Amino acid sequence: MGERFDWFTETVSTDLLPVEIKTDRASDFHADIGAVDLGALTVSTLEFSPVWSRRTPAHIRRGDPEQYQLTLLQNNAMKACQLGRDSGLIVDGFIVTNTSVPLECETDRDGGPVRAIVLQIPRSELPLGAGRADRLVARRLPRTGLGAVMADFLTSLRDNGADCRSEERLALGRVALDLATAYLAEQLGALEGTSPEIRARALLERVKVFIERNLGDLDLTPQAVADHHHISLRGLYALFGDEGVAAFIRTRRLERCRADLARPELRAMPIQAIAVRWGLSNATVFGRAFRQAYGLTPGEYRRLVLGSGFARAVERSCTLRRPLPLECA
Repeated sequence: MGERFDWFTETVSTDLLPVEIKTDRASDFHADIGAVDLGALTVSTLEFSPVWSRRTPAHIRRGDPEQYQLTLLQNNAMKACQLGRDSGLIVDGFIVTNTSVPLECETDRDGGPVRAIVLQIPRSELPLGAGRADRLVARRLPRTGLGAVMADFLTSLRDNGADCRSEERLALGRVALDLATAYLAEQLGALEGTSPEIRARALLERVKVFIERNLGDLDLTPQAVADHHHISLRGLYALFGDEGVAAFIRTRRLERCRADLARPELRAMPIQAIAVRWGLSNATVFGRAFRQAYGLTPGEYRRLVLGSGFARAVERSCTLRRPLPLECA
């Protein structure tokens, strides 16, 4: 009856850190755990029925990964008590904990399952100075501003990280560390004290989130992006480096179009309507760019995917093969 709960407690204590966990739902306990290795950092994903837990000095002596854990909480509320602070119940927000300090956590026992994405950051890797991050422990941290960027990034890692190559995951680990450092430093009121590289990385991720949310805007141009973020066009291009901001916008628009072309419920929508939906108003330019990117015209791609039923296989086989034409932006 309680095998699932026993598996959960053993897995958490082995793969995350030694901890005591209790529940009043052992007979119908539900849990799923996953992880993506990012080199020095790890992203763990957990979904579990309501529990309460504690990590005592004895648990710390038994095993301490010496980490700060930045956790994005979703669905059900949870609170943490550490270093004499009580966070209160948190849902849809962040919380930081220190694995080297006793900790008590409790979820809303009347709520549904807790969903959490945990970024495990070795203390030796976090460039905030000794003990400064402890000022943020057991406090509710917002999911706004850089927090929204951080949440979107962690969610994308959860959904796509396992499909990345090892060298890609190492690069994502560096991005995750830069973002987390900038976010935590901002919460400390000391963003300007971080390195220029970290501030640039945080700004780049904020810009990318803005672009993703406005791909359908026909007026989304590099100049519009620069103006929105109060930086010069030259500064924006420097921020993207070799990747290129115009190329990034084109690529993301084409990828959104490709996804819509594979959706059966949009079968009746004209191809050009899909292109315009994602900011590509010139039919000739769109068709040429799509073929150059994926090796098929939009119509051929739609017929192949919707006719064969192998949408997932085609999605994986179609990858960008060469730079896209500049006039597609």
